[in-house]
Amino acid sequence: MKRLIIAAGGGGDAVAAAMLHAALYAEDETPALILTYSWDRLIVDPVPGPRSPADFDGLRQLTPHVWAVPGTATLKPPHAATLPRLAAELPHTFALIDPYAGAAGITRQLDELTAHFTPKSIDLLDVGGDILAHGDEPTLRSPLADALTLAACTHAKAAAHIRLLIAGPGLDGELPADTLRPRLGPQLTAFMPEHTQAITSVLNWHPSEATALLAATALGARGLCEVRDAGLSVPLTDEGPTVHQIDLATAFSANGLAQAIADTTTLDEAEERCRTVCGASEIDYERAKAQRLNQQQTGHSIPHDLLARIKDFEQAAITRGTTYITVRRLTEALALTGEAHRRLTQLNATRDSRLPASVWRLQHR
Repeated sequence: MKRLIIAAGGGGDAVAAAMLHAALYAEDETPALILTYSWDRLIVDPVPGPRSPADFDGLRQLTPHVWAVPGTATLKPPHAATLPRLAAELPHTFALIDPYAGAAGITRQLDELTAHFTPKSIDLLDVGGDILAHGDEPTLRSPLADALTLAACTHAKAAAHIRLLIAGPGLDGELPADTLRPRLGPQLTAFMPEHTQAITSVLNWHPSEATALLAATALGARGLCEVRDAGLSVPLTDEGPTVHQIDLATAFSANGLAQAIADTTTLDEAEERCRTVCGASEIDYERAKAQRLNQQQTGHSIPHDLLARIKDFEQAAITRGTTYITVRRLTEALALTGEAHRRLTQLNATRDSRLPASVWRLQHR
């Protein structure tokens, strides 16, 4: 293993790590080791928060505190995760970040991995750029995962060799590109259409919004995209496929949450400090949302008038100046189920093969 890529927020960042490997290390025949959370949206995993090694069966131990997730791994009910399927479809090795021992535990995992594998490069990758948050931005919604990895990397023995990379500034719908721009370092590269080929099969089913938009902008998509349940508007511009390098220590010194949780030894402790610094914890948001979803009466999983409802929603979005919506946005706006989300993703893959299946191009009547 020559390349270690740390997916700062898990989920889509792990998919983007495969695209980064294709862009930067195409000459390497050896796949990367991608260290990532197993932390999926509720539309995939009904249980709030990240998964721990204890939630899986069939993991493979790499070091005393690091476990690889092979494609054959399974989740213990009622948990679910995209990571085993990701490992089955991509050539890279995916290892599990365990945040239940806090930032200090993740630092220990990093120290074990770097001592065991002595990688040629170590990249900490965040799609969107919310890892550069200070902690008080009103648009910040999910800072905890990124802050944990930022704190852990800053205190790792190999910190001096870790590059912090931001791909797709603003594409996660958290910090606007205008806010991020002064915090970004030099542009390292820009993703091209050929780099998306590394993850084409994954984007046909993976629910990540930010990484799907990253791939879409690399494929030339431009306009305004609505994301998430709140319908946040994300501009798709020429900045979308760019990758910037930022000094790790500088990012840590500006991130109040990362500093506050750097010495934590449990996730509960990190979450409590997140509430103090940011006013809330994203896992609290997931808990509240899960409770609402459990109480929601969804009826049939696939409504008989689904296509008509989609057309009505499309026209309303067009009047707002929207060019694209994510399938997740469409699913949650129409109060559909996870099964409907999967069906819509499959439908979109056939109606517009030029874009990732989770990015829905609006069509005028």
